[in-house]
Amino acid sequence: MARPKALVVRGGWEGHQPVKATELFIPYLEHGGYAVRVEESTEVYADAAEMARTDLIVQCVTMSQITTGQLAGLRAAVEAGTGFTGWHGGIADSFRASSDYLHLVGGQFVTHPGKEPCERQGGQEDNYLPHTVNITALGREHPITAGIEDFELVTEQYWVLHDDLVDVLATTTHLARPWHPWHRPVTCPAIWTRRWGAGRIVVTTPGHSLDVLEHPSVRAVITRGMSWATRTASAS
Repeated sequence: MARPKALVVRGGWEGHQPVKATELFIPYLEHGGYAVRVEESTEVYADAAEMARTDLIVQCVTMSQITTGQLAGLRAAVEAGTGFTGWHGGIADSFRASSDYLHLVGGQFVTHPGKEPCERQGGQEDNYLPHTVNITALGREHPITAGIEDFELVTEQYWVLHDDLVDVLATTTHLARPWHPWHRPVTCPAIWTRRWGAGRIVVTTPGHSLDVLEHPSVRAVITRGMSWATRTASAS
């Protein structure tokens, strides 16, 4: 049996440490029998032959830009069966100017609420709030999240806009705190899957920093998501 081929694409905003973050998961892929290729830009997406050979894409590219040809190649590959996954801004806050990319992944980061203004000191920690990731009824049955209990994090809590084609495995609720302008709690997807043609997409919104990626529940979701999204898994 041929080894599944994984493509790790990383870059964009350095605050999410795309190299160190992806290096946490490359050994998992290699130990799982994947042949792993690493690219430092999205140029590879425009290589139709390479994309046709790819069974799984792990993307960690926050913000940045993508060309029309690169995005067309990514969408075509996923539609043909290539799996697509990632975490936090590396997939949910990529290519903000591209509505076609947003259409592919089904959800887009818009903010991460902050602490009370008097507690802020000007660093990333100003946006670290304690919150719960709640596994949904669907999530309790899904192979990516089955057996994982609701878990607590103190990190960026993503508020995402999304559509109804996402299958939500976990949610998180933004409280209506006195210093925020919204007037009632808002529940957003925190982990979701999406079918796109023959392909499978998995988005995990926790993952701002390396310690969050090493949280046992977060790491389990990401690694299980890689296996579930892979083209060979999609054929089962």
